[in-house]
Amino acid sequence: MENKVVIITGASSGIGYALAVEYASKGAKLVLASRNVSRLKDVGDQLRLSGTEVLEIKADVSIEADCKNMVEQTISHFGTIDILINNAGISMRALFCEMNLNVMRQLMEVNFWGTVYCTKYALPHLLKSKGSVVGVISIAGYIGLPGRSGYSASKYAIRGFLDTLRTENLKTGLHVLVVAPGFTTSNIRNMALTADGSAQGETPRDEAGMMPASKVAVYIRKAVEKRKRSLILTFTEGKLTIFLNKFVPSLIDKLAYNHMAKEPNSPFK
Repeated sequence: MENKVVIITGASSGIGYALAVEYASKGAKLVLASRNVSRLKDVGDQLRLSGTEVLEIKADVSIEADCKNMVEQTISHFGTIDILINNAGISMRALFCEMNLNVMRQLMEVNFWGTVYCTKYALPHLLKSKGSVVGVISIAGYIGLPGRSGYSASKYAIRGFLDTLRTENLKTGLHVLVVAPGFTTSNIRNMALTADGSAQGETPRDEAGMMPASKVAVYIRKAVEKRKRSLILTFTEGKLTIFLNKFVPSLIDKLAYNHMAKEPNSPFK
């Protein structure tokens, strides 16, 4: 990773921040994008203390022009792109029958369209470098999670998009990785949208036993280096659940329902 140019969206917190720290430790040059300018500056300043070359860019990935500008600034500053990590994303928790459709639209704009926009503008440069496109989805991109219809839909869509992109580029040297972390310690649940589009505020889950974002970042970095096509993290909630869903989907439906219903203030019981 020495001197590789890595773009990370959603880099101001959670998995994005952990990825920035991880790649900085390996000598990469970083482009960090986020809507949170003050937090982004703090992250950049922190990494520069260790000698990392960092470019911070304010970007709302749901806005196509912001994604185009991010790529243009990267090329202007570094001249190339080796890795694009589409990490920016938001979540939600509400029953679909009670949810304002603008919530669904917002999830798709940030999670799915954000990935599409960033990948579209970075692609010509990644083809030149024979680099990597990474999409951070979720187990919800394989299993429909009740109370998370917009989240699951957006993550399924990202997986379909990136799987197709990989196939289209079998002979170009482009590497495409789809990452599905299990439940990870981050602030995504605090910022999750409710039925009316307001932020949830507090996580409904006990995060003590979840995989740390720093560990997720190490797994992702290693998977990029090995040019893997997919990475599914955690055994029970991740690999085992996805495996069983192929053979006993009705059982997984019931288990997913019961698991999510145990959350405090669950929208369904």
